[in-house]
Amino acid sequence: MPLIISHPETNPEIRKIEDEIAAKKEILAQLIAKEKGTQISDYTFLDTNNNAILLSDLFGEKEELIIVFYMGIQCKYCTLWADNYNGISAPLKDRAAFAVVSHETPEIQNKIKEYRAWNFNMYSRTKNTFAQDLGFTNDEGVPMPGVASFIKKEGNIFLHHRSYFGPGDNYCNMWDFVSILPRGINKWEPKINY
Repeated sequence: MPLIISHPETNPEIRKIEDEIAAKKEILAQLIAKEKGTQISDYTFLDTNNNAILLSDLFGEKEELIIVFYMGIQCKYCTLWADNYNGISAPLKDRAAFAVVSHETPEIQNKIKEYRAWNFNMYSRTKNTFAQDLGFTNDEGVPMPGVASFIKKEGNIFLHHRSYFGPGDNYCNMWDFVSILPRGINKWEPKINY
């Protein structure tokens, strides 16, 4: 005879906090949508073939662009975030242009993409001050991970919003999944190889 288990109700306090987080995220999205943005230069990057490409070209046919600032393969955390983009890059590109930039050369980026089987566009910022100008390096010039959104209006580019990455942020679902396990995150850390 099969064991029949009644479905336990979620702790009301947990449900209340989840509802509060959802409501706060909606408020946050509304506030971000109202940001006026700051006009920025049309920076030059290097594409996978080591050719110069302008920031304005990264938009393609879209008016909006999301750029992720990747610290490189040496950062197992950034690599975890980037592994997530494989699953969402097609839907993201349906809504807005999407790209990942890092300080590596195109040759190194191509090796990383092949090694990780990444399907999104990467561009090198080795020859510009894009990350520094937008606040994605620390005082010593070390790259910092994060994401920024942009809009192109009448030929001008505007930085709309930027946010930094860290465990538990809104940009890597791994942390949300692991946090609902009975033992929680339990000191788990990402790896380059699993």
